[in-house]
Amino acid sequence: MSESRSAQESPEVHPYLAGLVLVGRKVVVVGGGHVAQRRVPTFLAAGAAVTLVSPEVTPALEGLAGELTLVLRDFTESDVDGAWYVVAATDDPEVNARVAAAAEARHTFCVRADDARGGSAWTPAVGHHGSVTVGVLGNREPRKSAALRDDIVTALRDGHLTATDAHDRTPGVVLVGGGPGEPELVTVAARHALASADVVVADRLAPRELLDELGPHVELIDVAKLPRGRSASQDHINAVIVDRALAGKRVVRFKGGDNFVFGRGFEEMLACAAAGVPVTVVPGLTSAIAVPARVGIPVTHRGVAHEFTVISGHLPPGHPESLVVWEALAALRGTLVLLMAVDNAPAIADALLAGGRPASTPVAVIVDGTMPTERTVLTTLEALGADLALHEVVPPAIIVIGDVVAVARPGHYADRGQGRG
Repeated sequence: MSESRSAQESPEVHPYLAGLVLVGRKVVVVGGGHVAQRRVPTFLAAGAAVTLVSPEVTPALEGLAGELTLVLRDFTESDVDGAWYVVAATDDPEVNARVAAAAEARHTFCVRADDARGGSAWTPAVGHHGSVTVGVLGNREPRKSAALRDDIVTALRDGHLTATDAHDRTPGVVLVGGGPGEPELVTVAARHALASADVVVADRLAPRELLDELGPHVELIDVAKLPRGRSASQDHINAVIVDRALAGKRVVRFKGGDNFVFGRGFEEMLACAAAGVPVTVVPGLTSAIAVPARVGIPVTHRGVAHEFTVISGHLPPGHPESLVVWEALAALRGTLVLLMAVDNAPAIADALLAGGRPASTPVAVIVDGTMPTERTVLTTLEALGADLALHEVVPPAIIVIGDVVAVARPGHYADRGQGRG
């Protein structure tokens, strides 16, 4: 037995971590099951020229056929010729041993998915944060490695562990959608953007708990728009983000939902472009879909709704500045999702009823969606105005109109059924 193999089998071995540059280099994966399905996309993302050898593969791997070389047969030793890295990932230990031996004979590092001691390399638990890649090896204890990796990446993401150059800090503006409100529903990209900021320009619907994680050097500018109360004008917001960016700051415009769904995000992008300020966009989960989903209400359902329409209800039907054709919406059979519509909901309901929507059409009003104060009011189109007053509904709220509400709450709408299809 070689000295290197003895070292690999020792419980005291301390592997040498290295970052492999695999762009354009041959990587061979033997096996077409779920282990390969997890590993192959990582190699492709690293730019490797992947050869996958297996008589059978999962549908997901078959779908990658255009991005790799797929060899649908049993392994032969010559398959690893010219490889820089090899993974033995079959469910047959004898085949994996042959793969490892063939790689060893060619001085090529090999990972054995079934028996780490039988290979010449181990796969670390890998995570990414900005420009930083974190790799953890827990002496052949993958769960420990993954748990520690997650702790490190979370600490970097939340700012509890700092990496000075982990984020892009180029002066300019980043338009960040914060999702429906719950901090856990914000994207990783949004957290990265907040961690990179010199200035954060936030409205009241952005996940406010995340503001507490900002560094003491970050300037926080409140541009809340309160219903029937104080509101920062859009011109003022545009001027603030442009001025700070021109002063050499990295400015994060932090909003609830998605910036481009009734969020004035494109207006802010145009203002930046006119001033010559670089701007990037981090999309967020729009509350139009995320909030109903969170309470178990689909916006579409097979045999019930084949379309959904998202409408801004900030102007009532008949308003001279309204761009909504309510008669056309009333004629649709699918789901209507109303945003910013609490005040005008009674008038909207009247317009839909006048346009032919049945009075018994189910309606769900989801107040403070994803937040601790979340509640759902179930009603019908005919009773919408009265129930909003009865339950003292105030913004923010998402209003879902359509038979999907009865699908999700059949006990409340027992006479309407759950649809077929």
